[in-house]
Amino acid sequence: MKKIYYLLVVLLGLFAFSSCTDTIDPVIDSSMYKAPIFDALLPGSPLVLTKANATQVAKTFAWTRADFGYQSATTYVLQFDKVGNQFKTPLDVALTTQLTVPFTVAELNTKLLALGLPYGKASTFEARVQAYVSPLVNTLYSPTLTMTVTPYEVVIIYPTIYVPGSYQAASGYTSDWSPDKAPALFSIKSDNKYEGYVNIAADGSMFKFTKEQNWTTNWGDDGLDLKLDPNGKDIPTSAGYYKMNVNLSTLTYSTLKTVWGVIGDATPTGWDSDTKMVYNMVTKTWSLTLDLKVGKIKFRANSDWGLNYGDKDANLTLEEGGDDIVIAAAGNYTITLDLSKAVYTYNLKKN
Repeated sequence: MKKIYYLLVVLLGLFAFSSCTDTIDPVIDSSMYKAPIFDALLPGSPLVLTKANATQVAKTFAWTRADFGYQSATTYVLQFDKVGNQFKTPLDVALTTQLTVPFTVAELNTKLLALGLPYGKASTFEARVQAYVSPLVNTLYSPTLTMTVTPYEVVIIYPTIYVPGSYQAASGYTSDWSPDKAPALFSIKSDNKYEGYVNIAADGSMFKFTKEQNWTTNWGDDGLDLKLDPNGKDIPTSAGYYKMNVNLSTLTYSTLKTVWGVIGDATPTGWDSDTKMVYNMVTKTWSLTLDLKVGKIKFRANSDWGLNYGDKDANLTLEEGGDDIVIAAAGNYTITLDLSKAVYTYNLKKN
């Protein structure tokens, strides 16, 4: 009887061990992973996009299948970014389980303008493919592809939210608590992240955010913790010219009070200090008039490099942290900075 008992114990132990080992995931050697690779025919000749050919296929992006060492359902994300940005803030332009993504001229043009490339000018951008199957498995990235393209100008209607409040009438926005008259914040990449500038003229002002130019969908802040609450309480603020950012995916927001100036070796004080600009509530712009030397300038907030704008493409549009703006001829200039629209711009008028 004891022999039978011991035999059962051994058999049960072996069964338990077998059951446990059956549930252990296979070990995958990540060194055997193979990232996707773009088709050898890409990038091809430089592209010149035209509105007349808007419906034609401009380019089909194709790549090889990623290999994770086992059969898997792989998701691919095609990403664009500016040259030199190293995909720190890529624009996701397609999500697919396929190995090709065709773009019409209009579709590609829209993506490139959203990326911030200038229209009417040949520019380079970078593309890559991201491949993933699970949060437990390393994401794979294709080698970077560089392409040259000339987009054309279109009027882009960006996703927009609004900032109505008790400050509007005193700040140049017609009437208080009027979403249809309120300044707007824009989502340049259509990614639920909104940004813009709002002038608030008086201390003790209040504001909220609305999805449309009405009160149907609105957000406040019940806890004053920078988290948005649907139909929440009015948000108090002091006077200032604010950079506002809203993320509707996370229902969070931030505000930064700013005062703007010009700095650079073309200005009287060089790179040592800013020359302050003055805000105009009527034109919604900052400006100043001063003598400039041959050299370079940039726009800075709060006499600090934490927030500054330059012009990467020399097309009078501004990018955060962009290139120095060249002053080719000395003279007296009126400089204007416009942060009131979706695309930030500036103007240099020689008097």
